[in-house]
Amino acid sequence: MPSYVASSLLIFVFIVSLILSTSLTSVALNQTTNIGVIVDEGSRSGKEQRTAIEIAVEKVNSGPRNHKLVVRFKNSKGDPLEAASSASDLIDKENVRVIVGGDTWEETAVVAKIGQRSKIPVVSFASDALQPLSRLQWPFLVQMTTLDVHDEIKCIVSIVQSYNWKRVIAVHEDSMYGGEYRAVSLLSEELQKIGSFIEHSVVVPRFTSSLDQKETVRKNLVDVLTTKQSRVFIVLKSSLQAATRVFEEASKLGLVGRDSVWILGDSFSSLLDSLDPSVFQLVQGALGVKTYYSDKSALFLDFKSNFKTVFRSNYPEEDKSEPGIYAIHAYDSIETISLALDHLGNSNYTDELFQLVNIIGKSYKELGFWSPSSEFSNNHGQEGHHSLKQLAVNWPGDLISRVPKGWAMPNDGKKMKIGVPDATSFKRFVKVEWIESTNETKYSGFCIDIFESMVAVLEKQYGYALPYEYVNHSGSYDDMIDQVYYKKFDAVVGDVTILANRSRYVEFTQPFTESGLSMVVPVKSEKHKAWKFMKPFTVEMWLATFGIMLYTMFVVWFMEHQVNREFRGPWKDQLGTALWFTFSSLFFSHREKIQSNHSKVVVMIWLFVVFIITSSYTASLTSMLTVRILEPTVRDIEWLKKTNAPVGCDPDSFVGKYLTDVLGLQNIKNISSQEEYPDNFKNGNISAAFLELPYQKYFLKVYCNEYTAVAPSYKFGGLGFVFPKDSPITDDVSGAILSLLEDGKIRDIEKKWLNTPENCSSSNPGLETDRLSLASFWGIFVISGLTSTLSLLIFLYRLLHNQIEQRIISFNSSSWNDESRWRRAVRIIQIVLSLNHNRVQPREGVEPTNEWAQRNPPRWEQVSPTEVPEHLEIGRPTKLEIPMRRIDQN
Repeated sequence: MPSYVASSLLIFVFIVSLILSTSLTSVALNQTTNIGVIVDEGSRSGKEQRTAIEIAVEKVNSGPRNHKLVVRFKNSKGDPLEAASSASDLIDKENVRVIVGGDTWEETAVVAKIGQRSKIPVVSFASDALQPLSRLQWPFLVQMTTLDVHDEIKCIVSIVQSYNWKRVIAVHEDSMYGGEYRAVSLLSEELQKIGSFIEHSVVVPRFTSSLDQKETVRKNLVDVLTTKQSRVFIVLKSSLQAATRVFEEASKLGLVGRDSVWILGDSFSSLLDSLDPSVFQLVQGALGVKTYYSDKSALFLDFKSNFKTVFRSNYPEEDKSEPGIYAIHAYDSIETISLALDHLGNSNYTDELFQLVNIIGKSYKELGFWSPSSEFSNNHGQEGHHSLKQLAVNWPGDLISRVPKGWAMPNDGKKMKIGVPDATSFKRFVKVEWIESTNETKYSGFCIDIFESMVAVLEKQYGYALPYEYVNHSGSYDDMIDQVYYKKFDAVVGDVTILANRSRYVEFTQPFTESGLSMVVPVKSEKHKAWKFMKPFTVEMWLATFGIMLYTMFVVWFMEHQVNREFRGPWKDQLGTALWFTFSSLFFSHREKIQSNHSKVVVMIWLFVVFIITSSYTASLTSMLTVRILEPTVRDIEWLKKTNAPVGCDPDSFVGKYLTDVLGLQNIKNISSQEEYPDNFKNGNISAAFLELPYQKYFLKVYCNEYTAVAPSYKFGGLGFVFPKDSPITDDVSGAILSLLEDGKIRDIEKKWLNTPENCSSSNPGLETDRLSLASFWGIFVISGLTSTLSLLIFLYRLLHNQIEQRIISFNSSSWNDESRWRRAVRIIQIVLSLNHNRVQPREGVEPTNEWAQRNPPRWEQVSPTEVPEHLEIGRPTKLEIPMRRIDQN
């Protein structure tokens, strides 16, 4: 029968052929080979192996091959010494040429030594792959499986990574040959690559050892229950008896419940097909990793049918008669020996494949497959994906709706050590004080209240208590965070700023308040008030205001000068009148009467502009005169750099290093407490202080109207609590902080500790009223300018138009009204062209009078459009003529 496991029979056949070629010299003569088989007939695996070997030998002997096989069975009873004795008997008394057996490395090792002395090949069922050094030590040893424990470990680690579990508990059976310890070492290495680690190992004594296995297992699991957080159990190399004992004790202690995870290695999962139903009840919801073999081929179905018949006959007490992986290995061992004797070597190597199963009820369901090349896949042969979260898993405790947390708080009363800074600059955030009356240390402050509120949320919403105790820390914040990295503190609670370089070594929770860095400086009252009235407007605003005022003055004067006697006279009088009119209009007190309709439009818009400007000016000036204006003594950081002025900061925080490395400041003074800043400012020891944003807000509230913050501010990640990188509770703590933020609890705590003193104004000191700029008024200035310009253009157009019309009428008034529009247009063009020569040509065919024929055409006085009667406007035909006054040329 071809191999149903991921093994290379080609390698096995070659090795066995090579060994048998030197040791079985009599095979060709008697055509019979004695094979010794050592199994533990009291175990399920031993029973399956014996049944499978009997079937395989019967098949070989009934075939057309020249040689026959004779099998001699020995019972090892699971004891390596018994296995060694059986091997000696088989070689010395039964004259066997090959020994098959050995489920564990203890049995395999002693049998291999005996076989090597007699140059007898040994075929082992041990699941761990043979290492190169072992091959050199035992050249006559052949394994029936090429299962590489490294691939099995990678599969298990992939499961851990898919669900982001950070801590695991390794469970394995004790072994003097180190196979199990090698698996644990590989597991530790692979877990480190994904940021996880083995928190504890549960070592189970050998089932045959003199130790009380039950008591030892219980003691180890109680230690996990009381002192360890991880609830992700990985069962590695363990016998069925040892693993079952672990499940029994774990179930009694409640370690196989909600939020617990059990991952079973191949040594146990491969027995699931033949497992007693009572064992299934102990590990409900566990994930199993088992070697995959196809059970659909005709050869396997035929073997399965024969196996069930023989097994039921031999072992009627067993409930299940399905063949497992041990039966298949045993069957293949005989096939391999038979092929070796025939010097055959036809076998194809296939990629190793693991099947993922989920134990439910009295059996298991298949979840998918995993291989080193394609990782997870839902179906055999399909391309894999990198996460198990798509698979529907029934977890322990009937947990289906969510993934287990994989951890729990230990219940031994051992409290978490929470580091707290004992010398903060601002006591409102964290305060540590010794109470002599009660002989205890009291912890209070904004950060402490938030942490304790968060713990209450964890118990209420997440269902577990967080036992803790505060531990004082004297030193810098970076040193305190290092204590978390080195596992001396379980967490840090305080006003710790989230920074990128800190996040490389520890894990921060969700920030519970914003953070940043800003410069605080004293303020001074404004001393020079003589030119206070100029402050409401910026320079650009003043220039624009005077510009639009002068332009409006010119437009009104030009248009009113044509028709209004109040705007005529000597130039000095006209200029004074125009200026007075414009200035008095600022106060709506002008007396000059406006006659031109165009001027009225301009003045109307101008008065609207005046109303807006004067109202804004009055409001701004009133605010400046009635509110105390405070100005910062230092404007920017560049001045500090240029003058090398001293600045103050908290010596224990990151601020000093930031000021030096990033902002380039050198003259830095350490200020240890909030109360020292005012004295250092007054004494001139510092010119500015750099405070983190929460401190700055509180400082300005306490010392209102004395200090101010000067931009810019430098943003950071906020204030958060510190936990180790592998801490499983960080996500829950972050969730609890978000709940406090959403419920407004943190806002209430902030009001409690960081509220504004009653004697402090709520206004922000040091910030004077913003001056009004052109940006706020350019729109009305544009409207006023466009209105004035448009009115002026219309006025000029009508003035020019009326003058041309008057010349036409005076020149040829007798026939103008009788001519067509086309003829009138031609006449207008001729008149306009003649104006350039100060001449008007007489109409053709009309004889000039003597008085006009002897002189140049007269120059006429300018007549305003408003002086022309309405009946003479263009477009209104009339028979009346305007008496024109001629100005004689001297």
